[in-house]
This record gives sequence, structure tokens and C-alpha cells, in this order.
Amino acid sequence: MRILPVVITTAGLAVAAPAFAADLSVSVEIPRLNTASYHRPYVAVWIEKPDQTAERTLAVWYQQTRNNEGDGKDWLKDLRTWWRKGGRAMALPADGVSGATRAPGRQTITVPAARLNGLQPGQYSLVVEAARELGGREVVRVPFRWGAANTANAAGSTELGAVSVTVSR
Repeated sequence: MRILPVVITTAGLAVAAPAFAADLSVSVEIPRLNTASYHRPYVAVWIEKPDQTAERTLAVWYQQTRNNEGDGKDWLKDLRTWWRKGGRAMALPADGVSGATRAPGRQTITVPAARLNGLQPGQYSLVVEAARELGGREVVRVPFRWGAANTANAAGSTELGAVSVTVSR
């Protein structure tokens, strides 16, 4: 009986590329509006693919108690774009995603790489939607590239001010 040597080659084997590990920082300016009855806006922040399908929700800020009237989740449907693209399917509150409404001024969130696991390199849009009781509604889209360090900016005109997204390695 003859024993033949086994030779292992890498030809034809797929070599896994290192995963892109980066944090995503989002800055959203909530303007202070001079109105008789000012209410903090509900805000949703999410990532969309180029075909405008929602990839994942990063933040939802809403009033979590409403003067003993229960939870403010009933009004999340006023964030119409986010609601239709996946908000209505979310179980809220969600750890690391949902939180209270924010005061006027610059609001910053950092999304750690672990929460973005599985996001393939490529072109995306960061979308921020704000809706305010007795006020308006606005959506701002900021195109950005996932897979390389970069910063992109856009601005709203009424319910939102400057919006920026930074991908850092």
C-alpha cells in the first residue's frame, strides 16, 4: 500500500477580507423656534440603501411619558417616512436606539462599530426626520460612504438645522 502526500493549496479558496470596523458619529441641530406653543420634536435617524430602503434605525427620540396619558409612542407615526420604512415594526423602547426628545441645540450620537456589524461597504444615506406637535415635519438626507473615513453634511430649513455624519476608522 502506498501513501500519497497531501498538498494543500490556497488556489480556489476564498480569503476573507477584514471587516470594516468604524464608528459613526451623527450631529443633528435642532433649532429653537419662536412660536407660542413650542414642543420638542420627535426625531428618527436611520441609514438607507441607495434604493431608499431602510437598512437600520440608529435613534428615535420621543416623549416616553405624556402627562399621565401614557406613552408618546402613539405619535411616532407622525414621523411618516421612518414609520413606513420600518418604524412601525420596531418594538420600542429599544436599547441603544430610543430615548427622550432632545432640547434645541446640537445633539450628537455615536454609533459604535459593533452596532453596525454586517453593514457592507458602499454608498448609503443617513436620514433624519423630525416632526413637532403643532409644528412642521422635515426630512434631511445626507449621502455618505461606508467603508472609508469621510464626513458629509446637509441642512434642513425649518424643523432641522445642520446634519452631519462622520465615518471614522
